[in-house]
Amino acid sequence: MNLDWSLLAPEYVLAGWAAMLVSVDLFWGRLRKDWLGYLAAAGALASTLTSLIWLNDDTNFANLIEVNNYTTFFRVFFGLIGVFACVASARFVKDRLLHPGEYYALILLTVIGGSYMAAARELLTAYISLELLSFSLYVLTSYAKFDLRSNEGGLKYMLLGAFSSAIFLFGMSLIYGVTRTTQFEGIHEVLTGDTSGFELTLFLGLVLIIAGLGFKVAAVPFHMWTPDAYEGAPLPVTALISAISKAGGFALFLKLFAMAFLPLVDDWRLFLAGLSAATMLLGNLVAIQQHNIKRLLAYSSIGQVGYLLMGIAALSADNADAASALVLHLAGYVISNLAAFVCAIIYFNWTEKDEIADYDGLAERAPFLALALSISLFSLAGMPLFAGFVTKFILFQAAVEEDLLWLASIAVFTSFVSLYYYLVVVKHMYLGEPEEPTRFPTPWVEYAALAVLLIGVFLVGLGPQPLFNAVQDSTAFIFTGAEAAATVGAGP
Repeated sequence: MNLDWSLLAPEYVLAGWAAMLVSVDLFWGRLRKDWLGYLAAAGALASTLTSLIWLNDDTNFANLIEVNNYTTFFRVFFGLIGVFACVASARFVKDRLLHPGEYYALILLTVIGGSYMAAARELLTAYISLELLSFSLYVLTSYAKFDLRSNEGGLKYMLLGAFSSAIFLFGMSLIYGVTRTTQFEGIHEVLTGDTSGFELTLFLGLVLIIAGLGFKVAAVPFHMWTPDAYEGAPLPVTALISAISKAGGFALFLKLFAMAFLPLVDDWRLFLAGLSAATMLLGNLVAIQQHNIKRLLAYSSIGQVGYLLMGIAALSADNADAASALVLHLAGYVISNLAAFVCAIIYFNWTEKDEIADYDGLAERAPFLALALSISLFSLAGMPLFAGFVTKFILFQAAVEEDLLWLASIAVFTSFVSLYYYLVVVKHMYLGEPEEPTRFPTPWVEYAALAVLLIGVFLVGLGPQPLFNAVQDSTAFIFTGAEAAATVGAGP
């Protein structure tokens, strides 16, 4: 058993930085008002850089936490999400929220939870990491304590989250009962053998785990919390939920089904494909009816979960590219979605409005912001030149290779549907009449963060090969582990 505690250094940095932020907020009020958000972003960036020390490494801590390229990729990914969440929050928190130290500390704790979800190599570690991420988001959702919508959204999120956690834990207990192990590779080894004596228990455990994880990523029919939590939460928190809860959930979802449950692929593929189709259809069709930008992006994110579930449904021992396609689309979605939310945050900082009709004439008052939001929405819709087109194309191709042409067809249809409601927002920005003809002031820091995200949208859209290579290098490790377990299970 390897007890090299230095392997957990990126998380030490985050935890220590979170404690420091609370102390700074307590003792240095001036710094708290002006610079605390950027100090928190520096901590997330420091953790990201620290995680690169283990690039191309392959080891583990106490057989609980894996440290390889898959872990490193998501440590970097979550760290960068934390950076942009803190930068986007700075002005909003300064003007509207109390106790900023605790706010930014909780953001860093969500990064720790997400990182360990990707690094976990057994069920209990994954569960604890999932709860760390979830509890931090529950508190952040209701952080605007004088806003009734925030209180309502946080309460619904917490109650339904507790219920889904119990379901997930019950499913884990059933899997442990029939396999006698919580290790992913150990479960894979048992499931490779004869399962005729406990098929019903195994299937029930698998269904409960899918239901628990389905809630965390907002898959239909476990999506009920999403619109209210998105609308009620402070806008930067909504951006964080849309990015890190999806990324963390699918980092675990992919690892669990590629490493542990792959031998049962014929049993769960059709079930997940049906879940994917229902999620795509409901998310995108209901989004058409929305008039609030946060609720529109909430249902849009539900639709995106359907596309990502398609990548899980396309997994097989012979189709490791489906895992790479899923992670690539996840990266493209998070970059595009964060860019859209940063635009919404900047506009809210100016106007305190979040209705779509309030965006009338934005192109005249803030041309760069209108252009950036249009690019972000077109990327989410999957238009050419932008990140969403390339990542969706590769993901749909992976589904077709596993004879899921019907599912890919639904995905193409819902992508066209999404283009309609995104164009409604663009119409308001470019064809609507502004309330006032004056230009908005220029928020240079937020615009700089937005420009970086837009560069990412175009880099993934026009030159995805470097990111795809990095994704393939990372996902290769989860299939290597599964193959090793299968070899052990086969015996001499």
